[in-house]
Amino acid sequence: MKTGAANKKLEKVIALVEKKGIEAKGLIEELKELREFALKEQDPLLAKVTRLSYEYLTEKKAYDVQAQWEEDEEGGEFPLEIDDKDNLLYLLNLMVKADHKINREEIKDYRTALKEELY
Repeated sequence: MKTGAANKKLEKVIALVEKKGIEAKGLIEELKELREFALKEQDPLLAKVTRLSYEYLTEKKAYDVQAQWEEDEEGGEFPLEIDDKDNLLYLLNLMVKADHKINREEIKDYRTALKEELY
């Protein structure tokens, strides 16, 4: 996120998830507000992944999105086992420096995984 206000909101959401987890009261509303910042900053990737995230949380009551993979010595990929809270926190922390090339690629992975799960 680029603006100070957007980063402040993102930090608030991160703190909420760290303290209360994905079942935190008001988390969906906080993510909706965070999406508004992404729209104002004209960042369609962050707006989309934020919307898909709160839709996923609303529908599944979980955040078991399979967006992180690890490669073994033979080049085969396998999914990382991550709990819901850490999974969402990882995405939110990627969004802190969303303009970084590698972070953007990982955010795109989340977007793709969320779309596949929801639609």
